[in-house]
Amino acid sequence: MKPQQVGQAYNQITHLWESERFNMNNGIEQHKKAIAFVDARGKALDIGCGCTGRFIELLSHEGFTPTGLDVSTEMLKIAQKRYPDTDFVLADICEYTLPEKYDFITGWDSIWHIPLSEQRAVLTKIVESLNVGGVFIFSFGGTAAEGDHTDDYMGPDVYYSSLGTNGFLSLFIELGCVIRHLEFDQHPELHTYLIVQKA
Repeated sequence: MKPQQVGQAYNQITHLWESERFNMNNGIEQHKKAIAFVDARGKALDIGCGCTGRFIELLSHEGFTPTGLDVSTEMLKIAQKRYPDTDFVLADICEYTLPEKYDFITGWDSIWHIPLSEQRAVLTKIVESLNVGGVFIFSFGGTAAEGDHTDDYMGPDVYYSSLGTNGFLSLFIELGCVIRHLEFDQHPELHTYLIVQKA
């Protein structure tokens, strides 16, 4: 499944994030932990920003100038309406050339939709787009080995992939990053997040 197809799936389920039942605190404490490692407060990027804008709002409050990027047209329509003064980009992170250097990049619950064959290239591109001292936080499936699958848990079929916990750690060490934090934050579920900093 290509990212454009994932975007089309998300176009059908924006209501899940617009519902009052959605937890707007999801990921906020984890992002605060990541932001604490950053000295500079320049540009920030939210990859797979979705429609809630909760990370856009947090980053703005913390002194960053955030941009949102997503492959779902409907998610971005809602986000742009909520935050008219913020730049949003409709793009596939696998194909998009990041035009800036960033002090902070987040890929919360989005990087896992990238095709397994593209994971290493995209993560390398993200690290290369960080300023020295910049931080990247993202969540992933903390599996023992790399793999991918499709499921319809949210309604339409959606694709997921993971390099596995050790696969991600090895890649970021190879890219010269400092591993700042790794946590299975919803244990016993495999939801895992990682904070890395560009040395």
